Amino acid sequence: MNAFFVPLGGSRYRSTEHTIGPWNNESQHLGPPSALLVREFERTEPRDAHLARVTFEVLGPVPVADLEVQAAVERPGRSVELLTGTLSHEGRPVMTAKAWRISVGDTDAVRGGASPAVGPPSDAEPMLVPEGWSGGYLAAIEWLSLSGGIFAPGDAVVWGRPKVETVEGDESTPLQKLFSIADSASGVSSRLDIRKWFAINTDLSVHLFRQPEGEWFALEANTVIGPDGAGVASSVLHDLTGPVGRTAQALFVRERGNRGS
Repeated sequence: MNAFFVPLGGSRYRSTEHTIGPWNNESQHLGPPSALLVREFERTEPRDAHLARVTFEVLGPVPVADLEVQAAVERPGRSVELLTGTLSHEGRPVMTAKAWRISVGDTDAVRGGASPAVGPPSDAEPMLVPEGWSGGYLAAIEWLSLSGGIFAPGDAVVWGRPKVETVEGDESTPLQKLFSIADSASGVSSRLDIRKWFAINTDLSVHLFRQPEGEWFALEANTVIGPDGAGVASSVLHDLTGPVGRTAQALFVRERGNRGS
């Protein structure tokens, strides 16, 4: 399959091998389901408006299985509206999302304050992925590193480009492509050896000040680990023309074999 998901009719989708996360073959990386929920937001009462913030709550592992996705306008408005979405497996929600959608307006004359652009993909090198961690989702994205990356502890600047569509038979939008890699900030900038430590995000928030373009997106990522089992991963998101927004993730941090409560 050349997609993360195969449509089964209605609001149901079958997960493919491209969604498999690095931890085990039964659960997904959160990039593909994030993209699927955003796709549903794009299809929900579409209008001349942009998603300005999307927050995902991770209720448990997202299985590599048949899923159902639903979305609706929770709070309508002429200028600003709130969307809500749910991803379910066998009737049980595994991931929820809320998004603020803002009507389009002309603020080009006053725009400013964005971070500097990072180097282009042509300046980057293939990101090293150790043997045994190279299948599934990691292989479905073309990864290029300007600095750091998986198994290189510390800050990272990494470009990614999905090799597959979100849904089979439907060309992915730039927004879907961006969200397919946005959850990877905590992975590429981990300060811990993820073969020895868990650093599992409970959520993902993405704020966008402009809509993304193209197919290449960069994570200028940083992770902070606190003293009592929690951390925060954040990143500046870029497309080829510069920054588009920011991400944040809360992290549950434990040494492997000591998950705690």
